[in-house]
Amino acid sequence: MNDGETVVRFSHVCFSYGHEEVLCDIDFAIEERWFVGIVGPNGGGKTTLLRLALGLERPGSGSVRLLGDTPAATRRHVGYVMQHQQFDERFPITVLDVVLMGLSQGRTIGFFGKRETKTARETLDQVGIADLARRPFAQLSGGQRQRVLIAQALVGRPRLLMLDEPTANIDSEGEAAIHELLRNLAGEQTILMVSHNINTVLECATHVLCVNHSAVLNPLAQMHPNILERARGGGIAVLHHELNCGVFNRPNFCRKKDKPDGKGSGTGR
Repeated sequence: MNDGETVVRFSHVCFSYGHEEVLCDIDFAIEERWFVGIVGPNGGGKTTLLRLALGLERPGSGSVRLLGDTPAATRRHVGYVMQHQQFDERFPITVLDVVLMGLSQGRTIGFFGKRETKTARETLDQVGIADLARRPFAQLSGGQRQRVLIAQALVGRPRLLMLDEPTANIDSEGEAAIHELLRNLAGEQTILMVSHNINTVLECATHVLCVNHSAVLNPLAQMHPNILERARGGGIAVLHHELNCGVFNRPNFCRKKDKPDGKGSGTGR
């Protein structure tokens, strides 16, 4: 895939959980090597949008294309870091083992070889924690765990990286390390990142996708400079959208398109 080719394409997508409409008439395209920061209020459909892009949910109407095909056919080329990861802290798994799990798709049962182990170690070095390879995963800080999970998502050399709140609930040191990692990945990797931290978006993104049941995609460089300046200042930053952004106070158009068989029902937002 070359620069300028479409990586993700939503075409007039509507989605509901049961009778509750979550996304309405979503229409945008993301190209190779764009870094898209996804912003919007809680419950606005940001995580659902990622799940649709991965094929983990199916739209009630419209279509989603991932790397030129259906998400089910191409999501093996995507690295995904969820917002919430659950694991048994008593399970004796090392950092290196966790990263190697990112190479397990399509494998038969068996041990990982030297080449795969070398790739995993190189990826840990890429995210700045090569020295933790033999450390038990349960003993890591929140920020260290998050970098391990990003390494797991990167180890298979995905064509697209999706991150859902990668800096949520971690300490300031871990957050700074992830910021640095994202800056290094920018321009080298196509990235979709949900984030409430607007400073992360401003430092790394090429585009901003505003999501609140509907969605509008804008190049970051075209956003009003006064808004960006206000967003950069202070410890807590709030991004004020232009009046033509279109994601607020927009009427719902999709409920009448919901299919009677309940397609699109599920859990999570």
